[in-house]
Amino acid sequence: MKKLVLIIGIGLIGATTMFAQQTDIDITPNNSWLKAGLTAGVPVGDASDFSSFTAGVDLRGQYLFNPNFAIGVASGYNHYFGKDGSDDFGLVPVAGFARYYFTPNGLFIGSDLGYGFLTNVDNNDGGLYVNPQIGYHNRDWNIYAFYQNTFAENDVDLQSVGVGVTYNIRFK
Repeated sequence: MKKLVLIIGIGLIGATTMFAQQTDIDITPNNSWLKAGLTAGVPVGDASDFSSFTAGVDLRGQYLFNPNFAIGVASGYNHYFGKDGSDDFGLVPVAGFARYYFTPNGLFIGSDLGYGFLTNVDNNDGGLYVNPQIGYHNRDWNIYAFYQNTFAENDVDLQSVGVGVTYNIRFK
């Protein structure tokens, strides 16, 4: 399953660059911005055995190819609060992302694909990171629901579901 997700992700990135028609990239406040925000979620699967809640910071740099399609880079930090005597631990994603905006204000779908680095976890550095999202956006804000999964080492799947909000900081 991990290899299939990775192959599909690499294929999408390759197809995007192969069919790109524009050679000059003009960064303007209308097509590029930094997204900064917060997330909150509930661990599911393996993660729910060790954590009861997760909160994080979401940072993204986005370039809008056209009014409907954007790509970018994503990172941040997700803190998993330990339960039943388990220690807190964290996840630092480093990913690329793609989003499709149906209208200038309204529904969007997207996903992150990259690597999730685990912190404060013995014998496990992390693994393939996938974060599909669906949400609402306007010129300044994005509000979204997500399902986050890190296919970590030692057959550990670190999963959570939650909500996030980001504010768009325009490049000038």
